[in-house]
Amino acid sequence: MERMHDRRTKPRMLCADLVTVVYQDAAGQPQETTANLEDISTNGVCLQVEEELPLGTPVRIQHSRGTFAGEVRYCKYSEPVGYFLGVEFAADSHWSRSQFKPLHMLDPRRLVQRSLERATKNVS
Repeated sequence: MERMHDRRTKPRMLCADLVTVVYQDAAGQPQETTANLEDISTNGVCLQVEEELPLGTPVRIQHSRGTFAGEVRYCKYSEPVGYFLGVEFAADSHWSRSQFKPLHMLDPRRLVQRSLERATKNVS
């Protein structure tokens, strides 16, 4: 997949879990789709979805313990998996581990730290 320009202000956690995305289509009709949660931070998420959603679309992301509100900031097609959807959370809708812990979650900063520790051990 082509890398997106990284404008994130908060660290992201790699994760995997299923969530429901609720939005209105161009005709104003309510829609919902299942999405795979790819990563999450206090400010937003990346979701894998089958449908394209226009930039600026308000969405609600329903998870096992509640709902996040936000707006679509990017929607990028990637063959063969579908669309990667970047959602910025609304000002009053932020993520924390205590609020919702995805089924699978990994902090990539810990991977880097482990790699550095292994490299240091191998040098000594």
